[in-house]
Amino acid sequence: MINEIHSSEAVGLLKSLISIPSLSREEGQAADYLQQYIEAEGMQTGRKGNNVWCLSPMFDLKKPTILLNSHIDTVKPVNGWRKDPFTPREENGKLYGLGSNDAGASLVTLLQVFLQLCRTEQEYNLIYLASCEEEVSGKDGIESVLPGLPPIAFAIVGEPTEMQPAIAEKGLMVLDVTATGRAGHAAREEGDNAIYKVLNDMAWFRDYRFPNVSPLLGPVKMSVTMVNAGTQHNVVPDRCTFVVDIRSNELYSNEEIFAEVQKNLTCKAEARSFRLNSSRVDEKHPFVLRAIAAGRVPYGSPTLSDQALMPFPSVKMGPGRSSRSHTADEYIMIREIEEALQLYLKLLDGLRL
Repeated sequence: MINEIHSSEAVGLLKSLISIPSLSREEGQAADYLQQYIEAEGMQTGRKGNNVWCLSPMFDLKKPTILLNSHIDTVKPVNGWRKDPFTPREENGKLYGLGSNDAGASLVTLLQVFLQLCRTEQEYNLIYLASCEEEVSGKDGIESVLPGLPPIAFAIVGEPTEMQPAIAEKGLMVLDVTATGRAGHAAREEGDNAIYKVLNDMAWFRDYRFPNVSPLLGPVKMSVTMVNAGTQHNVVPDRCTFVVDIRSNELYSNEEIFAEVQKNLTCKAEARSFRLNSSRVDEKHPFVLRAIAAGRVPYGSPTLSDQALMPFPSVKMGPGRSSRSHTADEYIMIREIEEALQLYLKLLDGLRL
C-alpha cells in the first residue's frame, strides 16, 4: 500500500524537479534527472528526445495496457512571482515552485503509483510516460512517442483536476483568416479596403452557433482573438488578417468544423492544425465507474492537454487546481499529493478493463 514513505519520495522528487528549469523544449536536464531516478529504482527506461518512459516488468502483450502520463515541461514564469520560481519552498502545508501544480504533482504521484503497482500482480500492464512539450502541443512530445509503444487500452493523464475525473475535454483549432484588397490614399476615393472585407466574416464567428451541444462540454466556442492590418493612417490597407481560436466539443471533428467555416466565409481561412481534437470516454468505463463509486464526479474540461493526441480512451485526473496553473507563486498542497497517491492506488489496484 501507499504509505508515508511514498509521499515523502513524491514530495522530495517534486522539489528536485522544481529546482531544474524545464521550460517547453528545454526539458533535457529534468528528463535526465527523472530517467536516472527511475533507473535507480531498478527499472529499464526508454528515451526519445526529452520524453522518458518505463514499462512494467514482465510485460505481457496478452493483457491490456494502461498508460500513466504527465508532462515534464512548464510555462515560463509569469510576472508577479514573490518567490524564486525555481527554488522549492514549503510553507504551511504548501509547496511553492514553478510546475508544482501543473503538472509536477501529477508527474511524481503517478510515478510512485507505477512503481508500487508494477511490482504487484494485476490484470493489466502499466506504462509510465513523462512527456515533454505539452504546454506548446509540440510535435516532439507525446505524439512522437505513442507510435513506438505497445498498444494502449486506456490512459490516465495527470493534470490538476482536484482528483475529479475529466471524462471529456475540448479540442483546439486555430485559424488564420486573410482578406486582400488594394492600397490607396485615404484622402481620395482610391483602393479597396481589406479591413472592410473582414467585418462580415468576423461577425459570423461572433454570432454563429453550431447546433450540436455537448452535455459535458457545451457548445463549440469560436473567438476572434487577434487582428492585424494597415501600415499608416493615410493608406488604405491592402491586407487584413485575423486569428480565430476554436474550442471544439466531441460532437464535431476539427475537419467538420473547418468545412462549415469555409462554407460561410468570403475571406481565405487556413487551419494551423487539425490534430488537437476533442475527446471523451464512456461514463460506463470501468475506471470511471470506480471513480464514481469513490465519490468522484465526472465532468468536461475546457482546457487542453495531451489527451487531444491520444487515439484511445483516457481520463484527465490529478492533484491540484487548474486555477493555480500558469500563475505567480504557483503551489501544490502536500495533502493533495498524499490524497492523490491513495486515490490513484484505490482506483487502479485490481482494476479490470
